[in-house]
Amino acid sequence: MRSQQRTASLDTAPYWLRLIGQNLPIVIFLILATAGMFTVYWFFSPVDGDAAEAAASSSGATFSAPIYKAIPARSIVQRLAQSPGPIRIGLISGHSGSDSGAVCADGLTEVEVNATIVEMVAANLRSRNIHTDILEEFDPRLGEYGATAVISIHSDSCDYINDLATGYKIAGSSYTDSSALSVCVEQTYQSATQLPYHANTITPHMTDYHAFRTIPAGVPVIIIEVGFMNLDRDLLTNHPDISAAGVTNGILCYLDQLK
Repeated sequence: MRSQQRTASLDTAPYWLRLIGQNLPIVIFLILATAGMFTVYWFFSPVDGDAAEAAASSSGATFSAPIYKAIPARSIVQRLAQSPGPIRIGLISGHSGSDSGAVCADGLTEVEVNATIVEMVAANLRSRNIHTDILEEFDPRLGEYGATAVISIHSDSCDYINDLATGYKIAGSSYTDSSALSVCVEQTYQSATQLPYHANTITPHMTDYHAFRTIPAGVPVIIIEVGFMNLDRDLLTNHPDISAAGVTNGILCYLDQLK
């Protein structure tokens, strides 16, 4: 009975009221959407002072204000991912952990000559707060060793070849541009030791040095033969600090170029 009365009253109601009743869900949605739009507009609209300032600075006929929300400043707590890391130098002590290298008649070995100079270079760099690693010839870290530069230190033969078998020589990696490092070490080593540059005895063992192919691309690497263990023996065994200073100064020269 009540249902019949309700139907009868709807039939006699005005058309617009019957239209609302038939589309009540849509009407409710439109009301809520409109309320939401006004709420967003009110929340994000600039305050009166900001609006007036923006209007005063506007030279066009139209006015638009940015929708924004104030965000408190945050302090920087770490470097950007693409920024360069700290300075790190790797020193390969020639033949260490592998073999003795060249051996002299009296038992002097290349590996011990190399190690002495490497230890001194490392001490020189560390005294300047430069992170320095001493690496073995085939150090397992080489394959993933990311550094600013790597220098492998070796010595040449104990045998007397001729009076010209004296001096030092350098080869740089062809896998990564190592020319700047090579030039720096070449110049400073010659200046410190007064030894000649012995370019005509640079061998494929130097130009295709295994570490060049092992160390990740992008790391400059050079190998230096610091002198012959025959004619240059006095320098290498009695004054290794001079050789170490020559290598150290070359590394510092290279690092200065990176600043």
